Amino acid sequence: MTETPFKPSSEILAIETRQLEVKRGQRSVLRHLNLKINSGRWCAIVGPNGAGKSTLLQALVGILPFQGEVRLLGQPLQQHTPQSRARRIAWLAQSAIQSADDLTAYDVVMLGRIPHQSWLGGQSLSDHAAVERALKLTHVWEWRERALGTLSGGEKQRVLLARLLAVEADILLMDEPLANLDPPHQADWLILVRELVAQGKTVVSVLHEVTFALYADDLIVMSNGQIQYAGKRDEPALHRAIETVFEHRIAVQPLATHWVALPTLS
Repeated sequence: MTETPFKPSSEILAIETRQLEVKRGQRSVLRHLNLKINSGRWCAIVGPNGAGKSTLLQALVGILPFQGEVRLLGQPLQQHTPQSRARRIAWLAQSAIQSADDLTAYDVVMLGRIPHQSWLGGQSLSDHAAVERALKLTHVWEWRERALGTLSGGEKQRVLLARLLAVEADILLMDEPLANLDPPHQADWLILVRELVAQGKTVVSVLHEVTFALYADDLIVMSNGQIQYAGKRDEPALHRAIETVFEHRIAVQPLATHWVALPTLS
């Protein structure tokens, strides 16, 4: 099947689900989710442990079987060929792939270029250029010859982020991308996401760091496998929903031009 060229547009939804349901055994992890994620924006997903956030990302990328419908760039997910899907939606999992620990950082990032390579064509100049750009964007170019297994947790996370960027996909899904990153590199990630969105990319991230999530354009608040609220970051109703799902253990407060989530100690 020939892949249809696609030019992202803010008028086309990046992702849409209709009555999405995911089960693990007899238990429904996600129940009747209807959501719309706009193109060219950053959407953060927040909620307590066990809310179904990671499961939602895995369903959106096609890793988990689901009932209902997932639409990617206006088309049902199953209508995209595996290669088309892999080029258009890139995925950063919550934990590193241990089997890759013997590979160099450069080779790990090159894995992100597989959707662009033919079976017999091998690695092209454009593949190597994309890998170099990604390694430099995440500030890990100097480690390109080191084995992944020799890196610290934070260093490894940045290499895996570079692999995600090397795909050069329209949509980037990130599950806990700030894991193991120290504050300066968390700030670098925030700047990078803003740059990606400015380029027209769509970023969807699951974050435990609610204050960082409140920098996103849009937020989805989840608990118990359902969406409790979805809206723009400055909506008071969104802030109340965040406080509610976290049992009022945090309070969303304004700080300068942004919002922060502060612990409630009383």
